Amino acid sequence: MRPRRAAALAAWVTLLVACVAVIAQTRFTADLSAFLPRTPTAEQQLLVDQLTDGMVSRLLLVAIEGGDAKARADASRALAQRLRADPAFGMVANGEPVHEEHDRKLLYHNRYLLSPAVAPERFTAVGLEAAIGESVALLASPLGMLTKSLLPADPTGEMLALVERFEAGARPAQAEGAWASRDGERALLLVQTRAAGSDMDAQQAAIAAVRSAFEATRHGAAAAGLSLVMSGPGVFAVDARATIRGEVTRLALLSTAIVVTLLLFIYRSLPALVLGLLPVVTGAVAAVAAVSLGFGMVHGITLGFGTTLVGEAVDYAIYLFVQHDPAGEDGHDARPAFWPTIRLGVMTSICGFAALLFSGFPGLAQLGLYSVTGLVVAATTARFVLPALLPSGFRIRDVSPLGRRLQHLVAGAHRLRWPLVALTLAAAAAIHLHRDRVWNHELAALSPVPTTAQALDQALRADLGAPDVRYVVVVSAPDREAALAGAEEVGGRLEPLLGEGVLGGYESPAHYLPSQATQLARRASLPEAGLLATRLADATAGLPLSAERLAPFLAEVEAARRRAPLTREDLEGTSFALAADSLLVRQHGHWSALLPLTAPDGGARAIDAARVRAALATNDGAQAVFVDTKGESDRLYAGYLQEARLLAFAGLAAIVALLALTLRSARRVAGVLTPLAAAVLAVVAGLLLSGVTLTILHLVGLLLIVAVGSNYALFFDRAAGAAGPTPRTLASMLFATLTTVAGFGLLAFSSVPVLQAIGTTVGPGAILALVFSAITASRPAPDLRPS
Repeated sequence: MRPRRAAALAAWVTLLVACVAVIAQTRFTADLSAFLPRTPTAEQQLLVDQLTDGMVSRLLLVAIEGGDAKARADASRALAQRLRADPAFGMVANGEPVHEEHDRKLLYHNRYLLSPAVAPERFTAVGLEAAIGESVALLASPLGMLTKSLLPADPTGEMLALVERFEAGARPAQAEGAWASRDGERALLLVQTRAAGSDMDAQQAAIAAVRSAFEATRHGAAAAGLSLVMSGPGVFAVDARATIRGEVTRLALLSTAIVVTLLLFIYRSLPALVLGLLPVVTGAVAAVAAVSLGFGMVHGITLGFGTTLVGEAVDYAIYLFVQHDPAGEDGHDARPAFWPTIRLGVMTSICGFAALLFSGFPGLAQLGLYSVTGLVVAATTARFVLPALLPSGFRIRDVSPLGRRLQHLVAGAHRLRWPLVALTLAAAAAIHLHRDRVWNHELAALSPVPTTAQALDQALRADLGAPDVRYVVVVSAPDREAALAGAEEVGGRLEPLLGEGVLGGYESPAHYLPSQATQLARRASLPEAGLLATRLADATAGLPLSAERLAPFLAEVEAARRRAPLTREDLEGTSFALAADSLLVRQHGHWSALLPLTAPDGGARAIDAARVRAALATNDGAQAVFVDTKGESDRLYAGYLQEARLLAFAGLAAIVALLALTLRSARRVAGVLTPLAAAVLAVVAGLLLSGVTLTILHLVGLLLIVAVGSNYALFFDRAAGAAGPTPRTLASMLFATLTTVAGFGLLAFSSVPVLQAIGTTVGPGAILALVFSAITASRPAPDLRPS
């Protein structure tokens, strides 16, 4: 063995060992990380925090279907009881009055610390007269029974006001003592996990625990017909991860099986098959290792995309084997003739995919690094390692007869030039007509969640009145007390918007746990017993209620004057603890108070974001950020898309510059690019006419058409001065196209949108690039034309 080849083999083995060592330490994931920005803005960081650790990310929406209302309600109570005993869950609500007694007790004893109406003027004679007058007036209303029992100790109505405040908003319907859907066909539960939404393994375990607990409650004939359905961000994330894993495994196996079968048909040689897969395996291993080193993990989407490179990287071995002939068609080994063309094709691919490395979209940057590394290593292995492993006299079956038939077809392809021009113009016209809907600007277009699952989630969310937290104001502070104080200040700025109809309402952690300063101020508003008695006598002088009947009120106020402010620990055992913890979170070393906003008219109208931002804009006090989570996610994706288009154009410009530098002929550059441009236009028009709007992954697919198709166009360009490509070259190009289509075409049948987008783009695009290259490059061949 020549020293140069020995060195190549040694380097190849070393590379494989090093890559395997890296992969052994690699973390593989299928979570949201591929869709999150690497350098987020403040609003995007808040969005990311909500997606990964926000209160909504930890909610599980659970429904029990089948049976009758009593069976569903009994199962709901049994399931809730089991889940409440499981430490994995922080809250389980199904309409049972589990915390009601504790809640009312806490509200009653701390009503003067919690009520926003408590102020010095409320306890003047005038203020007391007004407040007591309102309570007396309520005696004739449906709330009269409750007001009558509270009146002696709470004549200013603080307790009733607090109850109304916390019970405001949408409430699920009740059936047989448990929450039920509006049509009465489902029993409903709202479950919150303690684990963050980003902890996929914990979310998966929690979902399994709910299912296990449900199965354990199914006793008796009444429960036999019951079934469990679940939804929520955790369910979506876990299902998406399982789908991506399953799809990647299935596609990898199918793609490999098809390519192996095709290669066996071509080579008719098992050693040739094994040798031909070496560049593919080496490229894939090196690509995974490179992504791992570059990003610290490898996403499942990247692996799914990587399976398609089997069809692309195997081309290099096909070109080598099919055109390799020790005797040579002309008495020479054909390797030196095809390698410069392959090298230029690989370099054009690198120009296209290298642009993606600069994307702020981590998923796109991973695809760029994977593609560049995989193609370079696969081509290098085919060029320098594979020849060293070929046994003496190696050759596969002669495919020249097939190649000669292809030559006849190519010779007549020039007749299709005008139809190709017409097709290209028609495609351009179709794109122009649909120019307003070429691109899909919503991140939801990449979601792997089926529409049926999304519909179930919307139905359960509407029945439960669960928050969607599309609009939220976030107040950040160094500690909890500062965050609570900021939430109170921001709440004051939002209050006027309620009266103006800009907002339907808002939540705040300060509603459940006011800051210590606010509580002390409210406590200081309470007058001492002697002064309060004098003012009370004056206030009731004109009311049908004597001051003597309100003696308990004096005792209650005096007790409140001595009561310590509420702390987070005092909320334990009540439903307010979960509410406060959900709205007041500690992340990245600081505290954030979340104030979810409710749209006016029950959500029928959108919130005027400009009015909210104007109300929050101030140079003094707490700094608050208004986040429209859907709008921000769409803006995030739109930014990715715009960036990807700019990068794609930059990659295209680099390809043109490379071809111009290499071919040194504008006519030849145009000859190479024309069929590729026609293929891209035809694919885009086909997608639009079939109702598909393009996503960022379709753009990656268009880049792949250029990358893959450039090899075909360059082969035709290199042979333009002769009678056209040799029969073996044409046969190898056909085989390479078939393996490429087999690899990418399978993705078109994937249920994962990002993989499907690449498949529906590259599969037909690769075929069109080959056919169009043959049409534009062909010349009439007198010796081959039929007489």
